[in-house]
Amino acid sequence: MRFETIDIDKHRNQVMEFRRDSFRVSFGNISNFDEQDYINWLKQKIKDFPGGFVIVEEGKKCIGQLELSIREYEGKRIGYVHLYYLIPEVRRKGKGKELNEYATRFFKENKVSEYHLRVSPTNTTAINFYHKIGMEEAGEEMEGKVIRMKGYI
Repeated sequence: MRFETIDIDKHRNQVMEFRRDSFRVSFGNISNFDEQDYINWLKQKIKDFPGGFVIVEEGKKCIGQLELSIREYEGKRIGYVHLYYLIPEVRRKGKGKELNEYATRFFKENKVSEYHLRVSPTNTTAINFYHKIGMEEAGEEMEGKVIRMKGYI
């Protein structure tokens, strides 16, 4: 697998397709997805964390995307996973573990020892994966719409 910093001009169609699919999987639809807001947000995040916003390639095919940043949470600096994404045909083949290994390296390089993400409670496949890689549930947020999970490095 190869990880390449997202280039909006080069990867725009890919990142839009992946983000829309992640919305469908997480929330059942894409009605709350605003493409222009996402592109604007992505441009800023890539500027701030170029190594954290990457397209994942295998051979010449884009198979996934990672969105990672560093932020403050309850007074401490943590890593944050905005998106772990793999195309459906490569899921459940050990690739998620490789994404997590990349994320762990990114967080180590940025000197954080804890990372978080939020997941829809209906996305049981993702929740099971997060448990498998050692993450734990830290509680519900947004009136039960998401579960915060945390992992340690």
